[in-house]
Amino acid sequence: MSENAVDTQKKLTFTFPDGSTKQFESGITGLEIAKTISGRLAREALSITLNDTVLDLHRPLTAEGTITINTWDDEDGKMAFWHSSAHLLAEAVEALYPDVKLGIGPPIEQGFYYDIDFGDRHISSEDLPAIETMMQELARQKNPFERFEISKDEAVQYYQEKQDPYKLDLLDGLEDGTISFYKQGNFTDLCRGPHIPDTGRVKAIKLLSTAGAYWRGDHTSKQLTRIYGISFPKKSMLDAFLTQLEEAKKRDHKKLGPQLGIYMIDRMVGSGLPMWLPKGTTLRRTLEAFLREEQLRRGYEEVITPHIGNLELYRTSGHYPYYKDSQFAPMEIDDEGYLLKPMNCPHHHRIYDNEMRSYRDLPVRLAEFGTVYRYEQTGELNGLSRVRGFTQDDAHIYCTNDQLKQEIKNCIELTQFVFSTFDMPVDIRLSFRDENIEKYGGDVELWDRAQQEIREVADEMELDYKIAVGEASFYGPKIDFIIHDALGRKWQLGTVQVDYVMPERFELTYIGADNSKHRPVIIHRAPFGSMERFTSILIEHFAGYFPVWLSPQQAVIITVSEQYNELAESYRSQLEKAGIRVKTDLRNEQIGAKIRNAETAKIPYMLIVGEKEMKNQTVSVRKHKKGDIGSFKFSEFLAIIKEEVDKKLLTDAG
Repeated sequence: MSENAVDTQKKLTFTFPDGSTKQFESGITGLEIAKTISGRLAREALSITLNDTVLDLHRPLTAEGTITINTWDDEDGKMAFWHSSAHLLAEAVEALYPDVKLGIGPPIEQGFYYDIDFGDRHISSEDLPAIETMMQELARQKNPFERFEISKDEAVQYYQEKQDPYKLDLLDGLEDGTISFYKQGNFTDLCRGPHIPDTGRVKAIKLLSTAGAYWRGDHTSKQLTRIYGISFPKKSMLDAFLTQLEEAKKRDHKKLGPQLGIYMIDRMVGSGLPMWLPKGTTLRRTLEAFLREEQLRRGYEEVITPHIGNLELYRTSGHYPYYKDSQFAPMEIDDEGYLLKPMNCPHHHRIYDNEMRSYRDLPVRLAEFGTVYRYEQTGELNGLSRVRGFTQDDAHIYCTNDQLKQEIKNCIELTQFVFSTFDMPVDIRLSFRDENIEKYGGDVELWDRAQQEIREVADEMELDYKIAVGEASFYGPKIDFIIHDALGRKWQLGTVQVDYVMPERFELTYIGADNSKHRPVIIHRAPFGSMERFTSILIEHFAGYFPVWLSPQQAVIITVSEQYNELAESYRSQLEKAGIRVKTDLRNEQIGAKIRNAETAKIPYMLIVGEKEMKNQTVSVRKHKKGDIGSFKFSEFLAIIKEEVDKKLLTDAG
């Protein structure tokens, strides 16, 4: 039965987010359901989510289940809005440059992009205002997004006539059958949707930048022009975004990181291979010590594995064929293939298998700050956040089925503890597989079991989560933690993955109570994700003003003149013995210049030592961003800074 031929006699029951249920006739649309709730909801609705599938508001519904009417406040609503804006961008480009060939235009975390072949024409940021103006003109036409389906043969013929190699390439990867298209105004595009009701919903548009992008990410393919943009249903939202964008530029870790002595990237060493400078190394070691202490307290054992491994190791795990395009080329040593380590997991599996395990030994929790290497394209490298060599705070837990749910809970609690320490709110996403079985390894029944167990844990812990179908790893479903930084931006960092596949691939076993061999279950866990990316986010989250416990240099003692150097050195010695990272500034410079230098370096505390301080055995204290906070007995100040460090406070002690 087609979409336009539905059984209107059939009643469908829908469950809404508040738990209420309503019945409607089969064939009703999401927009019609929204109208029964309120006129305002119908005006603001952008799409619906039915049983984890996002649909257009005008799609006739023939299946019942859980339903959400998505507005701008919902992630699924934003994605439909930005997906539609990408089509609007393509329509505007095609109107201005009729001979272009279109690639793909998906929504992204903030906004959208479209990859376009402009032929011999060079498109830069100077061309964006004209495209933006055309988009706004087209949006004001309020053209509906209309979905229609044709056969694959008809679709191929359509793009053959348009001489569009990219759409033909996409069609080549689709199964035979009907293919969905969307049309708005005079523009038609191959697309599975969903889209918002009409272009008129897009009230504010800003095209942000251009970049080069190889077709399908293959560096042997032609490089297309990628145009990034963002759009909103209100101009005030765009104004707020642009203000935030300016603040983000001030916090850019690629500027602040080298300026603060955190890291450097050197061409002679190699693109995407950051080197941690002394202050950055102190920052990183502080982060590692923080997590290491928690891991040891929670029963983890630390291991160290090599930076390369035999190619057979990664063939066994499946990482080599699955991640081949994102790995450095294998090297040959003694007639054997070796690979720069792309993942820590296979090494840990071999460590587990190094000895016979009993059920009494489980769970085994192996942790490592392990450096791995991935081949990222030059155009995708981005400071510390996208690199070719990075260190993961990896851990793998080998447990019985009976222990699995509690171990998942423990991993979630650890991850929540980590992010709460940095005052970063967290969204939780359950990333499950889609129906394309070939993308994943292992048995489907075990996949279903793992997904069910993850969902049960999330429900038992009363987590507020969303399910993302198709976002699972190739070897198992996972729980992703998306943090919000100080500017409200979202970053996917921590992850907890349940894995029934690798125990089979590596034939891992333990001896059960029945004296027979059994397969353990593996949990992959990494709260920070990678030390490099997490540090890039911390720099921007705190704008370089790290909390005292994390700051590479926590205090500086500044002398008014050289006759107070001895007192300054005495204070420095006492602070160092208490574990405070401190230096003295004994230079023959004006006191104002020394203070400005400390402020630029974003050192949390400045202790001024002069005649009054020597006489009273005190320190005059300045706090970065606050200025003079008063005079303290040295012992009082020591207690204050120790409390901030020991309690890992984000605000002042006391």
